[in-house]
Amino acid sequence: RYVRHVVGDNRRVEQVIALLDAGDVRAAGPVLNEGHVSLRDDLRVSCPELDLVVEAANAAGALGARMTGGGFGGSAVVLVEETAAGTVAKAVSEAFAAAGHAAPGIFDAVPSAGARRLR
Repeated sequence: RYVRHVVGDNRRVEQVIALLDAGDVRAAGPVLNEGHVSLRDDLRVSCPELDLVVEAANAAGALGARMTGGGFGGSAVVLVEETAAGTVAKAVSEAFAAAGHAAPGIFDAVPSAGARRLR
């Protein structure tokens, strides 16, 4: 199952890059969801709180979501259309409150080209 995750995640990264290069942001969402399922079930590095983020975000209209970082807690990246960001953030916060968890830290991030040489 570890190899399945690594090979599958490499494929998913290539797939998301191709989708984003083609401008098909919506199609990248389900690929993020597949990645989270693999992190949870194959690599077994997710946790109930991160699973709750992914579930609540997707139920509220996110395009997709997955755990990111080292595992066993930490962060999730949630892909949303700009108009849905507030609704999704509220749903995640409410899901955490209903489960008795501390309020999650949520912040908006806008993708960019990343680091590059300017000269």
